[in-house]
Amino acid sequence: MSEASLAAPARIKPNLAKFWIAPPAALLAILFFYPLALIVRQAFVGDDGAVSFDQIAQVIQSRSFLNALVNTASIAASATAGCLILGFILALILAFAPFPGSVLVARLIDTFIALPTFLVTLAFTFLYGSAGVLNEALMKSFSLPLPPVNFLYSAWGVILAEVTVYTPFVLRPLLAAFSLIDRSQIEAASILGARPFRIVRDVIFPAAIPALIAGGSLCLLLTVNEFGVVLFIGAKGVITLPLLIYDKAIQESDYQTACIIAVINVALSLGLFGLYRFAASRFEG
Repeated sequence: MSEASLAAPARIKPNLAKFWIAPPAALLAILFFYPLALIVRQAFVGDDGAVSFDQIAQVIQSRSFLNALVNTASIAASATAGCLILGFILALILAFAPFPGSVLVARLIDTFIALPTFLVTLAFTFLYGSAGVLNEALMKSFSLPLPPVNFLYSAWGVILAEVTVYTPFVLRPLLAAFSLIDRSQIEAASILGARPFRIVRDVIFPAAIPALIAGGSLCLLLTVNEFGVVLFIGAKGVITLPLLIYDKAIQESDYQTACIIAVINVALSLGLFGLYRFAASRFEG
């Protein structure tokens, strides 16, 4: 057999390998890019088939959109801050002050990642709702005519539920970062008389910054797009961008306005995802 015939399969395989990208690319185009293109077309093309930006300008300037944008930003920022604070405290305890059952506690916290968000809000309704366990106990104990705890049906209830759901996304990278800290540095600082607060500030916190940025940016991305928590709690007057899209498309059948808001929400999400990827790459480095 000649050398040319032996080399032929080697030349064919790289050429055939180029076509392996076609099936996943076609599937991605059908399931993702085509529906997204329809949404973009509905947002920018009017009923007469011409591209128009008048409707987009009206939506952006409308009070409902501005209120939803402010609610989305404020709730996402507050929930992310709560996740960072709670996640940092829990990670400190689990990593540097272990106690019997700390491993089990860490695993239980991890299970929140697998739980649907509506399940957490349902549990909060049973605990803190108007007819929940806490209100019933307080009303019976103090003979109150009305439920004294009513924060659940407000923005604070949404924030508390999102903090509960998304804190594990901060806790896991923090625990990974803390495992890389040289314990001899902490011991040396303690021998030199440094108090626990100073050890946390000067030794532990600098090592946690990349993990905080990565976990915080992921939480910000997830809370901006959170829909189930806001819908299930039904907070009065709390309308976020995802909920506004639902109201316009399902309740009012205003599909063009819903598509315009959806395009804005997608652009915002892509920007936050880019921030998360950048932070995650820095954390991995």
